[in-house]
Amino acid sequence: MNKETIERIRKFTDDRDWNQFHTPANLAKSISIEANELLECFQWDDKNFNKEHVKEELADVLVYCRNMLDTLELDEDEIVNSKMDKNEAKYPVEKARDNSLKYDEL
Repeated sequence: MNKETIERIRKFTDDRDWNQFHTPANLAKSISIEANELLECFQWDDKNFNKEHVKEELADVLVYCRNMLDTLELDEDEIVNSKMDKNEAKYPVEKARDNSLKYDEL
Protein backbone atom coordinates (compact mmCIF):
# COMPACT_ATOMS: atom_id res chain seq x y z
CA MET A 1 0.00 0.00 0.00
CA ASN A 2 1.51 3.35 -0.90
CA LYS A 3 2.27 6.03 1.65
CA GLU A 4 -0.52 8.38 0.52
CA THR A 5 -3.16 5.67 0.93
CA ILE A 6 -1.85 4.74 4.37
CA GLU A 7 -1.91 8.39 5.45
CA ARG A 8 -5.45 8.77 4.10
CA ILE A 9 -6.63 5.79 6.18
CA ARG A 10 -4.88 7.17 9.27
CA LYS A 11 -6.39 10.64 8.75
CA PHE A 12 -9.87 9.17 8.31
CA THR A 13 -9.49 7.29 11.60
CA ASP A 14 -7.88 10.21 13.46
CA ASP A 15 -10.48 12.73 12.28
CA ARG A 16 -13.21 10.55 13.79
CA ASP A 17 -11.24 9.71 16.95
CA TRP A 18 -11.76 6.01 16.29
CA ASN A 19 -8.37 4.80 17.52
CA GLN A 20 -9.93 4.50 20.96
CA PHE A 21 -11.98 1.60 19.58
CA HIS A 22 -9.10 -0.06 17.74
CA THR A 23 -8.11 -2.73 20.18
CA PRO A 24 -6.50 -5.79 18.61
CA ALA A 25 -9.59 -7.84 19.50
CA ASN A 26 -12.02 -5.33 17.97
CA LEU A 27 -9.93 -5.07 14.81
CA ALA A 28 -9.62 -8.86 14.50
CA LYS A 29 -13.40 -9.13 14.78
CA SER A 30 -13.86 -6.41 12.17
CA ILE A 31 -11.42 -8.09 9.78
CA SER A 32 -13.30 -11.36 10.17
CA ILE A 33 -16.69 -9.72 9.67
CA GLU A 34 -15.54 -7.91 6.53
CA ALA A 35 -13.86 -11.07 5.20
CA ASN A 36 -17.16 -12.87 5.61
CA GLU A 37 -18.93 -10.08 3.75
CA LEU A 38 -16.38 -10.62 0.98
CA LEU A 39 -17.13 -14.34 1.02
CA GLU A 40 -20.83 -13.57 0.79
CA CYS A 41 -20.19 -12.08 -2.67
CA PHE A 42 -19.57 -15.66 -3.85
CA GLN A 43 -22.21 -17.40 -1.74
CA TRP A 44 -24.38 -18.80 -4.51
CA ASP A 45 -22.26 -18.41 -7.60
CA ASP A 46 -18.47 -18.37 -7.74
CA LYS A 47 -18.36 -17.44 -11.41
CA ASN A 48 -20.93 -14.66 -11.73
CA PHE A 49 -20.26 -12.08 -9.05
CA ASN A 50 -20.44 -8.32 -8.69
CA LYS A 51 -16.83 -7.19 -9.03
CA GLU A 52 -17.59 -3.72 -7.64
CA HIS A 53 -19.06 -5.26 -4.50
CA VAL A 54 -16.02 -7.55 -4.20
CA LYS A 55 -13.73 -4.52 -4.47
CA GLU A 56 -15.61 -2.67 -1.72
CA GLU A 57 -15.52 -5.61 0.68
CA LEU A 58 -11.86 -6.32 -0.07
CA ALA A 59 -11.05 -2.65 0.57
CA ASP A 60 -12.81 -2.89 3.96
CA VAL A 61 -10.64 -5.89 4.86
CA LEU A 62 -7.49 -4.05 3.81
CA VAL A 63 -8.39 -0.91 5.77
CA TYR A 64 -8.98 -2.90 8.95
CA CYS A 65 -5.72 -4.77 8.36
CA ARG A 66 -3.90 -1.44 8.03
CA ASN A 67 -5.50 -0.30 11.30
CA MET A 68 -4.37 -3.55 12.97
CA LEU A 69 -0.81 -3.02 11.73
CA ASP A 70 -0.81 0.50 13.18
CA THR A 71 -2.35 -0.58 16.49
CA LEU A 72 0.22 -3.33 16.98
CA GLU A 73 3.05 -1.22 15.51
CA LEU A 74 3.87 -3.87 12.91
CA ASP A 75 5.58 -3.50 9.56
CA GLU A 76 3.59 -5.18 6.80
CA ASP A 77 6.64 -6.04 4.69
CA GLU A 78 8.43 -7.57 7.66
CA ILE A 79 5.53 -9.78 8.74
CA VAL A 80 4.62 -10.84 5.20
CA ASN A 81 8.21 -11.74 4.36
CA SER A 82 8.60 -13.64 7.63
CA LYS A 83 5.48 -15.65 6.84
CA MET A 84 6.60 -16.22 3.23
CA ASP A 85 9.90 -17.65 4.54
CA LYS A 86 7.90 -20.15 6.60
CA ASN A 87 5.52 -20.95 3.72
CA GLU A 88 8.40 -21.53 1.31
CA ALA A 89 9.95 -23.98 3.78
CA LYS A 90 6.66 -25.82 4.36
CA TYR A 91 5.73 -25.91 0.67
CA PRO A 92 8.87 -26.57 -1.39
CA VAL A 93 8.24 -26.13 -5.11
CA GLU A 94 9.28 -29.67 -5.98
CA LYS A 95 6.58 -31.10 -3.67
CA ALA A 96 3.86 -28.47 -3.81
CA ARG A 97 3.71 -27.55 -7.49
CA ASP A 98 0.32 -28.48 -9.00
CA ASN A 99 -0.72 -29.91 -5.63
CA SER A 100 -3.29 -28.61 -3.15
CA LEU A 101 -2.36 -30.89 -0.26
CA LYS A 102 -1.52 -29.39 3.12
CA TYR A 103 2.19 -29.26 3.95
CA ASP A 104 2.00 -32.21 6.36
CA GLU A 105 0.52 -34.40 3.60
CA LEU A 106 3.11 -33.63 0.90
